[in-house]
Amino acid sequence: MATNQDAFDEARQFIAGGVNSPVRAFRAVGETPVFFAAGFGSRVTDIEGHEYIDYVGSWGPHILGHAPEAVITAITRAAKASTSFGAPTVSETTLAKLICESLNGCERIRLTSSGTEATMSALRVARGFTGRKLVVKFAGCYHGHVDSLLVSAGSGALTLGNPDSAGVSPAVAAETIVVPYNDVAAVERAFAQYGADIACTILEPVAGNMGVVLPTRGYLESLAAITHEAGSLLIVDEVMTGFRVAWGGAQRLFDIQPDLTVLGKVIGGGMPLAAFGGRADIMAVIAPDGPVYQAGTLSGNPVAVSAGLAALTQLKNTPAIYRRLEVLSARLAAGLQESAERHRIPLYIARCGSMLTPFFQQGPVRDLEGAKRSDTAQFARFHTLMRGLGVYLPPSQFEAWFVSNAHTFKDIDTTLAAADAAFAQLNK
Repeated sequence: MATNQDAFDEARQFIAGGVNSPVRAFRAVGETPVFFAAGFGSRVTDIEGHEYIDYVGSWGPHILGHAPEAVITAITRAAKASTSFGAPTVSETTLAKLICESLNGCERIRLTSSGTEATMSALRVARGFTGRKLVVKFAGCYHGHVDSLLVSAGSGALTLGNPDSAGVSPAVAAETIVVPYNDVAAVERAFAQYGADIACTILEPVAGNMGVVLPTRGYLESLAAITHEAGSLLIVDEVMTGFRVAWGGAQRLFDIQPDLTVLGKVIGGGMPLAAFGGRADIMAVIAPDGPVYQAGTLSGNPVAVSAGLAALTQLKNTPAIYRRLEVLSARLAAGLQESAERHRIPLYIARCGSMLTPFFQQGPVRDLEGAKRSDTAQFARFHTLMRGLGVYLPPSQFEAWFVSNAHTFKDIDTTLAAADAAFAQLNK
């Protein structure tokens, strides 16, 4: 039987870095990547036969758990008709209507195959609609591997961005202004200096890529007001939070109305599917109606669309799912906090709905600099211990954990027992 190490050694011979997305390499926790063979409900099984309670959930899409019957049935039915047409299907319209009706002020959408593609397209639309070039983003918020968004803050108090990845040109990075998350004053300064050239502000309404970081009271409303006063567009990246933290996403939860929304993960039911959308007049600039070009051969893929429709329909028709997720997630967060305190382990837990991150520090965490104060070495030890006890966690301190409707109260209690044992080991 092949081991995870065997599989990784072979993968490295044919796949760059041995993985198709960097975090999967497990470098942040100093372990060998886990190669999975199967997943059902709240459990996943690796190629060595080890079973784990899963809190990664394919990084968020599996809000119903792995392989839910309704989704698998929909995928099978669609695949038998054809895996792809490269032409319109009625199911695309059905999904688009469902999404538009659920979001604040969203009148038209365009489907894509990935969140990165959707974000890139939303930025192009914002620039095309406003005739401006600059973008305001927030340190710690991730919007896919779009060149202009792979930037870090400049060296001054307020400067244009510097490349955060090799291959991103300084000229492209200079079109992005990076400010701290949850800092209204920084946004005001950015618009005071560059407002006439700012096409849009883009943010995660609840950050999930520096770990879960919630917006402070009034922050999102202030951000929207500042952006709109300057004639710029507000883009809310709900790739992670969309239909995860609530029906209709974080924008419904916090009662904000963006000009454009980016979606992914949950809307695909575990298949590669994403979308961006907003007001009809803004979306009208997209070809074939307008001058902004955007296209994709597999956009609106019928198999992915059928999976997304099945997942969203179940969520819409069963509002009790969100209530149950809230109870499960609150139980998990409270239990982790109590156990850490009992063992005198500094731990700050940030949670929004079924997304949470235990930061190994006292907290609170309000921005990227706060998140970076976490004890990443302590987290790495905790991750290794938990995996040995049958719990699969994101292999980075700066990622969100996801609870699914397939998790049971027994799963939560088993996880808490494992965490208690792990915290005890951390003190030795």
